[in-house]
Amino acid sequence: MNTLRFSSLFLILLLASTVSCKKKKVIDQSTEDHNIITKYISDNHLNAQQGSDGLYYVITTQGTGAQPNINSKVTVSYKGYLTNGNVFDQSSSSGATFNLSGVIKGWQEGIPLFKKGGVGKLLIPSALGYGDQAQNGIPANSVLIFDINLLNVQ
Repeated sequence: MNTLRFSSLFLILLLASTVSCKKKKVIDQSTEDHNIITKYISDNHLNAQQGSDGLYYVITTQGTGAQPNINSKVTVSYKGYLTNGNVFDQSSSSGATFNLSGVIKGWQEGIPLFKKGGVGKLLIPSALGYGDQAQNGIPANSVLIFDINLLNVQ
């Protein structure tokens, strides 16, 4: 009976320490992303606002048309790059059309801050991008920067 109790206690402690370590890593990455973003904002003299979940944004032109929501189909002209300036993706000037529900969380939260015709910048922490997964030339845990122009909202 004591062996069973000891084994159970050991498993509970092992599980607790594993969960604790994973949570600490998430908190550390969030803090690191925040520091990277705020340094980028300072270095580039941006007048950025903080949104939810660590997202930062700059609205250069608010726009005057329709404002999208998670269920909208949008056309966005954009350039995506890392904080070191390396471009990882870019649309044509006529933009790319997609359902907002099918893109990274940073866009789901950031694009609805603009109205049709809006122009600005999204500074997306890794948790709202691709997280700890490398993706098409984007290293794991990367902060993503997007220059966006919201061309259309359906």
